Amino acid sequence: MNLSYWCVLAAGMMPVVTVVIAKWGKRDFDNSEPRRWLEKQEGMRRRADAAHHNHFEAFPFFAAGVLVAQQLNAPQDSINMLAAAFIFARIVYTLLYLTDRATLRSISWVVGYLCVIALFLIAAFHSA
Repeated sequence: MNLSYWCVLAAGMMPVVTVVIAKWGKRDFDNSEPRRWLEKQEGMRRRADAAHHNHFEAFPFFAAGVLVAQQLNAPQDSINMLAAAFIFARIVYTLLYLTDRATLRSISWVVGYLCVIALFLIAAFHSA
């Protein structure tokens, strides 16, 4: 399996990691209504939950970008590089979100988003 597919797997796991951070170690966690409980959290736990949702939102676009680039036989090295850059940007995004650095977080989000757009563009230009 090539690196870009491993990156899709990693991106699919990111929401789980961030929700674990949001829930971990809090004794009053209510597993019968976890979303309601998470909505009441503040600080890092609230930001971890927000990152959790954003990872779910980013995943389909990223996975589609990798799959389209693969299907149209874009250069594998470029696909792998962009997929790895996306994962790196998302890890940085998460760390910046957890530490409440909003502007840098937004920049990291844009970098990840541009990586996905680039996946589609290399697929389009390679297949043309």
